[in-house]
Amino acid sequence: MTPPGPAPSPAAPAPRTGPVDCHVVTHVHWDREWYRPFEAFRARLVELAERVCAELDDGRMRTFHLDGQTIVLADVAALRPDLADRLRAHAAAGRLTVGPWHVLADNQLVSGENLVRNLLTARRHGAEAGALAGVGYCPDAFGHPADLPRILRGFGMDTALVWRGAPDGVARFRWRSPDGSEVLAASQGYHAAEVLWPEPDGDDGRAARLKEFAAAERARLPEGPWLLMNGGDHLAPTDPAAALRAVAAAAEEQGTALRESTLEEFFAAARSAAADGDLPVVEGPLRHRPGRLTFLLPGTLSARIRLKQANAAAQTLLERWAEPLTALHAPHDAALHAELRHAWELLLRNAPHDSLCGCSVDEVHRENEVRFDRVRQAGDHVVRRALAASGLDTRLYGDPAADTAAFAVLNPHADTASGPVLVEILTAPGRHPQAVTAPDGTDVPFACETLGEETAFEADLDLLPDSRPAVRHRLALLARDVPPLGRAVHTVRLGDAPAPAAGVRTEADTRTLPLPGGARAEAADDASLTLRLADGTVLPGLGRLLDEGDRGDTYTFDPVPGDRPAAPRLTAARRRTSAVRTVLELDAVLDLPAGLTPDRAARLLGTTALPVRIAVESWHGHAPLRWTVRFDNTADDHRLRLHFPTPGARGRWTADAHYSLLDHPTGPDLGPLPQERAHEAECGAVPVQSVSAVGSGALRVAVAAPGLPERTGIAPEHSPSGAEELAVTLLRSVGWLSRFDLASRTTGAGPMLATPEAQCRGPQRFDLDVLVGEDGDTAGEPGLARLGAAARAPLYALQVRPGTAPQPVLDPGLRVEGALLTALKTAEDGDGLVLRISNPTRSALTARLRLPAGVRAVPARLDESPADGPALAPPAVPGGPVELPLGPCGLLTLRLTAPPAR
Repeated sequence: MTPPGPAPSPAAPAPRTGPVDCHVVTHVHWDREWYRPFEAFRARLVELAERVCAELDDGRMRTFHLDGQTIVLADVAALRPDLADRLRAHAAAGRLTVGPWHVLADNQLVSGENLVRNLLTARRHGAEAGALAGVGYCPDAFGHPADLPRILRGFGMDTALVWRGAPDGVARFRWRSPDGSEVLAASQGYHAAEVLWPEPDGDDGRAARLKEFAAAERARLPEGPWLLMNGGDHLAPTDPAAALRAVAAAAEEQGTALRESTLEEFFAAARSAAADGDLPVVEGPLRHRPGRLTFLLPGTLSARIRLKQANAAAQTLLERWAEPLTALHAPHDAALHAELRHAWELLLRNAPHDSLCGCSVDEVHRENEVRFDRVRQAGDHVVRRALAASGLDTRLYGDPAADTAAFAVLNPHADTASGPVLVEILTAPGRHPQAVTAPDGTDVPFACETLGEETAFEADLDLLPDSRPAVRHRLALLARDVPPLGRAVHTVRLGDAPAPAAGVRTEADTRTLPLPGGARAEAADDASLTLRLADGTVLPGLGRLLDEGDRGDTYTFDPVPGDRPAAPRLTAARRRTSAVRTVLELDAVLDLPAGLTPDRAARLLGTTALPVRIAVESWHGHAPLRWTVRFDNTADDHRLRLHFPTPGARGRWTADAHYSLLDHPTGPDLGPLPQERAHEAECGAVPVQSVSAVGSGALRVAVAAPGLPERTGIAPEHSPSGAEELAVTLLRSVGWLSRFDLASRTTGAGPMLATPEAQCRGPQRFDLDVLVGEDGDTAGEPGLARLGAAARAPLYALQVRPGTAPQPVLDPGLRVEGALLTALKTAEDGDGLVLRISNPTRSALTARLRLPAGVRAVPARLDESPADGPALAPPAVPGGPVELPLGPCGLLTLRLTAPPAR
């Protein structure tokens, strides 16, 4: 198995005379929640803050690094405002460094825009402290994404302190993003908390530990300067000056010059020690082969998968709905902007690596789920209020619709969009949808499912509480040509009886699904699909479910010796056909062991039947298939994946990162098991934002599934099918935070605490968009990027309040063709809007931007300050589009000088 890129060799240093400089940075790594819940950790944080302030006051500490995240100031302030003021005073005086982040996020599982909001939020908090660290500090993340140098540079940072996933044995390097952005990266290498830590029994072994540290650093970078991070997880280092005096003689003997320092001082010395041209270049993500104690912990990509699904939904709600709608329709509404910032604050508090990664005690993740619920509540309020400001009232108040109902289809993309829509509407009792018309009056085919009678309730600041009998219906239709960032209002004519044309025809005992162009799919006995193309090409085994035992923990998948993957057995099949889609429904059963034997060496002999419902939808006139898998998990200690093989092997597979599409080598699922202690097996899993693909041309299989980040490209010689395939992890059930007896990781990654809720018992649902082949709009990397964007933010529809008549079509006049919209928000300072577009492909392109009359655009950095470089060229035709060249994996941020007119 190969790493993301060849591990570079350090440049040969020039001869050196005299001792090697070693910068000692006293710090703490503070997890807000992990093996203790948040409140238990915060109480200790206040104690730590008291000790740090006391030693900064009396000079025992020259400086202290408060772990790169400004949220600790807010956490302390909630209990001890006076103590938070002391911390801010030390920060303003340069004795305490905070930031550059608001929280130390797992920067692979969150979106690029989530990371940008993280840094923007830190700047607001850092302004209160008067200072913010200027180093890209993120050493404890479980790997580092390819786009991170680009993001750091967008906030004025040209350095990064990293650790896990960096090339083993390489102390410093130039880390380059796919767009060419670079930072000077230093690899922390390992924790050094114990080096200067005094022994509790008085037997001072610091000199010996310093000698061991210096030997390791000399092997990595003989000439220095070195970095010794004096501190660790939840520790309160004390009197670093005294500690340095205690080892001064030993350091001198070892040729080491120790000095109290800061990260900024270390990086300044590191940059002056060697020209950039002398440093090796590392490109792409930092997920290189792990060394001793430098675990990547890839099992966190799928532990407690509901957290990943909830995060994907929540960040999309804020990024693609709440922010753009507020920016376009309520740019000066202080209440909505305050609510939106509050929602982001809640979401960011779920982003740290021990939270979103699912590797904390159960109490922590219960709180995470509540936070995600609160984000959804706040985001939904912002969306509906912003829509109301645009003239669309979605409150279902008053008499339910009896003659006609209306719903608005909303488009979150910056170009005209079409796609499937599911919308629920309420009608008066006994009234049913008869026809649906688009804004231009044309009939729209639809299907209708009546969900039942209910008592509809509505109330608001200007509406008395009101309860009315009503009937709920779910409509399915394909919406066409919805304006960019706008909406199209559809009208529903109602009648006394269900419309025959809106019904669904069910055919029992049918395994086939007809597809456009003469292709068809047929369910196999294991509930996978065999796809037969019109030219005779056959792709068997698509969507094959395979389950295997997992004796690992929340950090690491650990295979059960001798276990064989289990596939479901098909028990029933039916086809449901309507005017808009054909759905193949498959009932299957997975016979799984209930768990592991008491010694954890094997799976239990008996099995439990786990019923599975698989639905594969083909929408008429829409290329991707929608795969939905549902089941109630009643088994423990197992991993369930969905496999998509293809005969079109090319040795590589493609997946999207934050702002880039990247290639990865196919290989084994898991590398050789380590034989030495404190090592980790190399794993083929890669974090994916939304879309991934294997194969090419007519044999390409692309899967878009936000919230399912763990994907693996498996080479034919290692795959269950004997073909190159993509494996998507749906569920990983484990019962321990960390264990010390694994074969794939030969020591613990945290405390050995039981986490029964990490078994993920209960109902599960997984939705994936699958596209086989490529043609026209779906071809190449642009088509792959569009598939991912549509899956992340599909069209959305809401019923219009009865008795109101919103504008049938709303087009704000802002359009981007040829590139993807990643952000549209009100500027942090309130002066205009910020628009960001992306070219995630590895080829240059030219996007076209249309702005409302009177609006100007000026290039900006990610931090929303003016960007260096030329202004936008004027349109070739007055009033026409502005052409925007975007290089490979290019990203462009624009400051719009005035909100677009409605």
